[in-house]
Amino acid sequence: MIISVASGKGGTGKTTVAVNLALSIRDNVQFLDCDAEEPNAHIFLKPEIKYSGKVFIPVPEIDDSKCSYCGKCREVCAYNAIAVVPPSEGRKGKVLVFANLCHGCGSCSYFCPEGAIKEVNREIGEIETGDAGSMEFVHGRLNIGEAMAPPVIREIKKHIKTERTVIIDAPPGTSCPVVETLKRSDYCVLVTEPTPFGLNDLILAVEVLRKLKIPFGVVINRADLGNKKTDEYCEKEKIAVLMRIPFKKEIAMAYSKGEPIVKAFPEYGKTFRELFVTIGNSGKNR
Repeated sequence: MIISVASGKGGTGKTTVAVNLALSIRDNVQFLDCDAEEPNAHIFLKPEIKYSGKVFIPVPEIDDSKCSYCGKCREVCAYNAIAVVPPSEGRKGKVLVFANLCHGCGSCSYFCPEGAIKEVNREIGEIETGDAGSMEFVHGRLNIGEAMAPPVIREIKKHIKTERTVIIDAPPGTSCPVVETLKRSDYCVLVTEPTPFGLNDLILAVEVLRKLKIPFGVVINRADLGNKKTDEYCEKEKIAVLMRIPFKKEIAMAYSKGEPIVKAFPEYGKTFRELFVTIGNSGKNR
């Protein structure tokens, strides 16, 4: 079963829930941290990294000796990553490639009538794999200054082993990296907080999951703060509240030291195992 843990906004406790859920399952677990722009699950799981590899995307390289400056590559590029300056009197033509905008789709090389474009690899990040005890661990990291996390996320997800219980820590928000992460998930846990900002972004995340047709439920973190609007929304929309985590100074202190809840407070292990059973039963009832 592939379980993603997501949130409409950052800072809700998404990684906390993902890490502690994975630790509470104990056996035959694989953990993927797909928050490639700021992975931090390793701080809590402390994996032994055994493999590191680079992530590349293909970007166009122009052979000026073949190029006729017809502009076809510019026309088919949906991301405005190519500009064509046609030749004029006393001036050579030029094709400009903006590599940071390129999504590596390959359309330009495919449609080039002169065969003047080849694709070369450009490094945008890295992935690392290892073990955290008996748990398999995979995470990725986008290089500083890069804008596109989805290619890194796709490389991370290539390591999914469906014979295991897979817990995925998704990026925050509702943008392309989140959608890429949630694909193929059997269930999604949405982590929120009972505040106006938390509710606003929860609503956005719910809309995304309904469009993706992925079953989901909600975990309310810092549940004894804020207001009751989140509960009222979940009740109105018939969304299951799977778990409530109270606001406790002791939990925050353990978090600041990189210590998971289930290790600092073993009694929470039962609560997270019950969460996993509830998720499993929801999957069976689809």
